Amino acid sequence: MTSHALPLRVAPRERVLVQPVLDGLFFATVLTVTFHKLQWELAGSLTLSDVLTSAFLVLFAWDRLERADARLTRTAMVALAFFIAFALVYLAGFYNLDTGQALAQWAKGMVKFVLHFGFLVTGVALLARRATRYYWWALAAFCGGIALNALYGVVQLALAELTGANLDAALIEPITSRQTGINVFGAVGGTQEVFRPNALTGDPNHLGIELVIPLLVLTPLYLRLERGHRLRAPLATLLVFLLVVELATLSRSGLLGLGCGALVLALPYRRHLRRPAFLVPLGAVVVLVAAVVLARLDFFLTVLRARTNTSRAAASPHFEVYGFVPDVLSTDPFLGLGLNNFAVYYEFVTGRPDFGPHSFYVATLVETGIVGAALFALFVVWLFRRVGAARRIGRALAAARDPLAARVRPLAWGMTAALVATLVANRFYLTMTFYYFYVFATLAVALPVVFGRARPG
Repeated sequence: MTSHALPLRVAPRERVLVQPVLDGLFFATVLTVTFHKLQWELAGSLTLSDVLTSAFLVLFAWDRLERADARLTRTAMVALAFFIAFALVYLAGFYNLDTGQALAQWAKGMVKFVLHFGFLVTGVALLARRATRYYWWALAAFCGGIALNALYGVVQLALAELTGANLDAALIEPITSRQTGINVFGAVGGTQEVFRPNALTGDPNHLGIELVIPLLVLTPLYLRLERGHRLRAPLATLLVFLLVVELATLSRSGLLGLGCGALVLALPYRRHLRRPAFLVPLGAVVVLVAAVVLARLDFFLTVLRARTNTSRAAASPHFEVYGFVPDVLSTDPFLGLGLNNFAVYYEFVTGRPDFGPHSFYVATLVETGIVGAALFALFVVWLFRRVGAARRIGRALAAARDPLAARVRPLAWGMTAALVATLVANRFYLTMTFYYFYVFATLAVALPVVFGRARPG
C-alpha cells in the first residue's frame, strides 16, 4: 500500500473548536482591560488582560499559520506598519540606556508594547472577518467592562463611607497578594475622611478618564434610538450611573476631557439637547447629586475648594514635569531617554523610583524624543482619519435611506468625541499608555472596515 504524506493543516472540526476559544479570549480581554488591580509580577507587572492577550495572540498566530492565511485588510496592514515603526524607535532608544535599572524598565515597557499593539493589529484583522453583530458585542464588552469597574467603585465607596471596610482586602488582595485600597483624598476637619473611588483601576483619575469613553460613545447612540426601543431605558440608566460615578471620582482631568468631548458632540447633536431624552437623564443626575451635596453641604464645599485650588503648590506636580522636556531635548533630542525610563532618570529630582511624568505628552517627548513624538502624532492623525471615514460611511448610508445610518453615524461621532476627550485629559495623565486605549483604538479604526461592507454599492 502506498503511503501519502498528510498536509499540516487544521482539520475542519479543529477549526470549529479554535474559533470559539479565540473569540472567547478576545471578548475576555476587551471586558477586563480596565481591571488594572488584577496584576501579578510575571516578566514585569502583567494584568489579567495581558495574560489573556498573550494566549489570544498565540492562538491567533497558530490558527493563521496552520491555515497558511496571511491575508490582512488594508487597515490591519497600516496598523502593522505602525507597530513596526514604533518598535524600531523603541529599539533604537535601547542604545541610550546605561544602567541595569534603565534596561529593566525598558524591557517592561517593550513587553507591554508588544502585547497591546499586537492586540490592535490582530483585533482589527479579527473584526474585519466577523459580522457587524460581532462588532456590537465587542463594543458592549468594552463599555460593559468599564461599567463593571464603576459598579465596583460604588460598592467600594459605600463600604468605606459606611463601615470603613476595605473591599480590595477581601476580594483583590487574596488573588494578587498586593495591598490595595480606595483612594483617600484627605480629611475634612481632621476626622471626616474624603474617599475617591478608584475601583479596579488603582487611581480615581484613571477611572475618571476611562469613564469618559463610554459616556461619549454611548450618548449619541442613545439619542438616536427610536422611541420605544428596548435599549432606550437601559442606556439612559447606564449613562446616568456612569456620570454620577464620574463626578464621584473628583477627577479634574476626567471632567475636562468630558467637557471637551461634549462640545464635539454638541455640534451634530445640538437639536437633541432640548429634548426630553437628554434633559430627563441629565436632570436626574442634577437632582441626585444636589440631594447628596445638600445633606453634607459644609463637607462638600470644603472638598470642592480643595479640588478647585489653583495655587502653585496644588498645581506644581502637574506643571513642573513640563520643565524636564527642554533638558532632555538638549541632550537626547531625537530618541529621548528610552522607553519607560522617565522615573529612572528623574528619581534624584522626584525622590521616587516609580514617579511618572503626570503627562502623556511629557512622557512621549522625554522617553522617545522628537522622532517618537512625531510618530505618535501621525498615529493619532490616522485614528482621526479612520473615524472620519466611518462618518462618511454613515452619511452614505443615510443618503441611501439605510436604517443602519442611525447606528453608524452616532457611533462614529461618539468615537471622535471620545478620542478628543482622551487626548485632552492626558495632558496631565498617562492613561494613553494603558491597555484600554489600544482596545479603544482597535474599535475605532475597525469601525469603517466593519460597516463599510454595508455601504450602498
